[in-house]
Amino acid sequence: MFNRTPRKEAFRVARRGGALALLFVLAGCGGQPKGVMTPVALAKPGTTSEVDMLVATTREPSGDPATLFSGERSATPHLTDVAVSIPQRREPGTVQWPRRLPPNPETDFAVTRVSEVPSPAAAHGWFRQHTVDGHVLLFVHGFNNRYEDSVFRLAQIVHDSGAQTTPILFTWPSRASVLAYNYDKESTNYSRTALENTLRTLANAPDVKDVTILAHSMGTWLTMESLRQMGIRDGRIAPKIQNVILASPDIDLDVFAKQWVDMGKKRPKFTIFVSQDDRALAVSSLISGDVSRLGAVDPSAEPYRTQLERAGITAIDLTKVKTEDSLHHGKFAESPQIVQLIGQRLVKGQTLTDSDVSLGDGITAVVAGAAKNVGTVAAVTISAPVKILEQPTLHRKKPKLDETLASGSQADGAPN
Repeated sequence: MFNRTPRKEAFRVARRGGALALLFVLAGCGGQPKGVMTPVALAKPGTTSEVDMLVATTREPSGDPATLFSGERSATPHLTDVAVSIPQRREPGTVQWPRRLPPNPETDFAVTRVSEVPSPAAAHGWFRQHTVDGHVLLFVHGFNNRYEDSVFRLAQIVHDSGAQTTPILFTWPSRASVLAYNYDKESTNYSRTALENTLRTLANAPDVKDVTILAHSMGTWLTMESLRQMGIRDGRIAPKIQNVILASPDIDLDVFAKQWVDMGKKRPKFTIFVSQDDRALAVSSLISGDVSRLGAVDPSAEPYRTQLERAGITAIDLTKVKTEDSLHHGKFAESPQIVQLIGQRLVKGQTLTDSDVSLGDGITAVVAGAAKNVGTVAAVTISAPVKILEQPTLHRKKPKLDETLASGSQADGAPN
């Protein structure tokens, strides 16, 4: 532990003040329109695109057809068939929220069908009708999301990515408030077994060939915990779960290393999107006791790069990617190039190399075992601080992430 000089301590206080100020700014920001889940009719069929999805949730029904589900927790999971219409004239990476209700499908995202799926047998029937070559993309949203937020976001990702896959949304009880961080975090813990059961159901479905999980922010914690549970309970991750994409993962570095090892010997392929200018993760780091988050690391330092290369994890650094997101927390969905990368390469489980990904502004992908010239990206995770709000926290020991991952890799071999 290093002694703090008065200058370092003063900067530390200032950094905390900046993060807290950002937190209050976020709390004061207005949200999107509420109550968009009531279906509307298409006046001119064929003038819009439509995304059909199956939504699984641990949220409590709201009793209002305009919202369907609240941010409270339900003891019983629910399944819903939802269709979302997407207007033709729009910028990729954006969600056209209606300015007034009901939405106009020619200019806005609009729900065109909502139907309860009452039983597992009915869910199997839904799969048979909607499966796309047996490929499934399961999306797990992040912190501060309403039910409709996650529905529209998945529709946008599927449409913009061009992914030939069946979209499944798992939405957990978020109160959709910046000040409800701890409630949301506990809601992910509450939902671990439900997501695990959803994944197991998909893996056992005869119409499903493979599953890709795309998780964002706090949803990455839920995903890792559910996969960890499956690995401990079954002795392995279901083989059909082939790809896991963690976007802006809000996970403690030490915990991620343990989750990784606890999954067992046979793991899916992992891809991580990181960005050192992620302001939301900077606040999360502050709330979590100044512990760096996986999604906000600088992926260029040893020894962690080498250890994660051995583990077989791909990291893609989005720090230089520019989007309209002022928090820099949703780049994975708002950058057209990244969304297309997800749909055209990652969902298919294709191996990436340095030369495969060139998204402008020096963005590069480095794959475990294939990296030769490491640019702004590497398959790594380190305990570096979030640069936007803090300088190196000298008193904190680096987590022994390299030792943990190395022990898992040496014992288990590279993931399949």
